[in-house]
Amino acid sequence: MKSTLTDLLTRRAVRKYTDEPVSREALDAVLEAGTYAPTARGEQRACIVAVTNKADRDAISRLNAGVMGMDADPFYGAPVVCVVFADGTWPMAQKDGSLVMGNLMNAAHALGLGSCWIDRAEPVFETEEGKALMKKWGVPEGYVGVGNCILGHAAETPEPKPRKEGWIIRAE
Repeated sequence: MKSTLTDLLTRRAVRKYTDEPVSREALDAVLEAGTYAPTARGEQRACIVAVTNKADRDAISRLNAGVMGMDADPFYGAPVVCVVFADGTWPMAQKDGSLVMGNLMNAAHALGLGSCWIDRAEPVFETEEGKALMKKWGVPEGYVGVGNCILGHAAETPEPKPRKEGWIIRAE
């Protein structure tokens, strides 16, 4: 089986990370893969903010936890958070950003890193503190949060869940 198919079948959401930092080389490769995600009409109206600064990472963790009404780290200790934003005026913003998220997670797995999609980027970056971070990072005006892709070295790898019956319907 080609390595791409193996990676797609073996990638899992990781919710426990080691303290080992992600190398700049690995992070750059994951980010580049994100930029090659398909986008509607090839418009490329998404952007990725790679948050490696601990203060900013902890701030968005706190905001994300607040949306859920809890105080635990929703990023499970992952050292890197890649926040995907998309042009909120573009009707395909969420779909385009979702494809970017998929590329990030699959590329991370191909490089031996763990990843997980953490939701609530949209409400986090609608807050005043979230908007201030977007401005600080240079995210274009009018962009909305799509998702948070956490990255790091997995401390454990979950087993796959059985695939449900009826997932595939053939219309032959």
